[in-house]
Amino acid sequence: MTEREKWMRQISAYGFAAWELHIFLDTHPDNCDAAKKLEEAQKKQKALVEKFEAKYGPINETSRSANRWAWVTGPWPWEQEANE
Repeated sequence: MTEREKWMRQISAYGFAAWELHIFLDTHPDNCDAAKKLEEAQKKQKALVEKFEAKYGPINETSRSANRWAWVTGPWPWEQEANE
């Protein structure tokens, strides 16, 4: 396994953990331990993504834009001018 693949696995693992904790907190909103773990997982994932992108480039299209809603500004596929 390459270093790049190891980083991607770590990023995915922290992302999965964060998502599972988020779902858990939907049904247990007062669980402070889970909230702390969620914050830790998000911070670790963010730090890994920043290091990864500094070395290998953006992971996905949303990483390239400072504005996470930038995809909304373009024409939609069903709009006529997008198909010309």
